[in-house]
Amino acid sequence: MVTHFLRDDDLSPAQQSQVLDLAAAMKADRYARQPLAGPKAVAVLFDKPSLRTRVSFTVGIAELGGLPLVIDTQTTHIGRGETIGDIARVLARQTAAIVWRTFGQEQIVSLAAASEVPVINALTDEFHPCQILADLQTVAERFGAIRGRTLSYVGDGANNMAHSYLLGGATAGMHVRVAAPVGYKPDPAILTKAQAIAAETGGSAVVLDDPAVASKGADVLATDVWVSMGQADAPARRAALTPYQINDELLAQAGPDAIVLHCLPAHRGEEITAAVMDGPASVVWDQAENRLHAQKALLAWLLEQR
Repeated sequence: MVTHFLRDDDLSPAQQSQVLDLAAAMKADRYARQPLAGPKAVAVLFDKPSLRTRVSFTVGIAELGGLPLVIDTQTTHIGRGETIGDIARVLARQTAAIVWRTFGQEQIVSLAAASEVPVINALTDEFHPCQILADLQTVAERFGAIRGRTLSYVGDGANNMAHSYLLGGATAGMHVRVAAPVGYKPDPAILTKAQAIAAETGGSAVVLDDPAVASKGADVLATDVWVSMGQADAPARRAALTPYQINDELLAQAGPDAIVLHCLPAHRGEEITAAVMDGPASVVWDQAENRLHAQKALLAWLLEQR
C-alpha cells in the first residue's frame, strides 16, 4: 500500500517524530542518504508560482541522488482535457514520487487515488503540510522538545497555514492558538480534528479573537500574508487584519525567549514589521532552509514505507 502525504494528519505523532528526527540527521550530513540514487526521478508539478518550494524540492531531490523533474503544468495537458487520474498513471510508471503545488485539495486527493507512487502536497488552498514540518524542525532546533510548547498564529485563520498549524501542531503535542477576526476563522471541521488529535498527544487547539491574549506567554509567534495569490478583496482583508500584525508590541506579550515564524514571502509592514522580521527573535531564514531538510526526510521516509 502506497503512503501519501496530503495533509498534516496523514502522519501519526510517532511518524511525524520519525520524519523530524530524520530531517535533523539529514541537515547534519546532507549527503549521507541517497534513496533516489540511480538517479530515480521525482515529478514536481507547479500550478502556482513558487520560489522556496521549487528550490527546496529541486535541490533536495538532487541531494538524495535523484533527478528533479520540475513541470509547470501550464505547459502540459493538465486542465486541458486529460484527467488527473490519467496524469497520475503516466507519471507513476516513470517516477519514484509525485509532488504537486496546486489549488483545491480535491485535486491532489484525486491524484493520490490513482497513483502507485507516493504523492506529496507541496501546497493547496487548504493545507501547507511540508511547511509545517520545516517549522516544527525549526522549533525543535531552538527549544529541543516540541511537545508542550505554545504556538500562536495570528492573522488569516481561514488559510492553509492556519489549518496546517492546527493539525501539525496538535500532532506534535503543541498548544496551538489561532487568533483571527470574524470572517477569517479556521474551518470548524479542521479545528475539531485538531482538538481530537491534541486530546491524544497532550496538546490543545483553540481559536481566539484577541491577538494579545493569544500571544500571551507563547513560545512561538507565527503569521502569513494577509492577501494571497488571486484574492481580489485586498482592501477589506487589510482593514480586518491590521490589528493582527506581528510587531514589537505583540512580541512583548510572548515569552521571553519566543521565536517568530513566517513561511515567506512576507509583506513587510503588513502582517509583520521589518523590525521583528529582521530582529533577534526571527528565525525565518532557518525556517526557509529547513524546507530542504524536512522535505528530504519526508521523501526518504515515504519511499521506505513501500
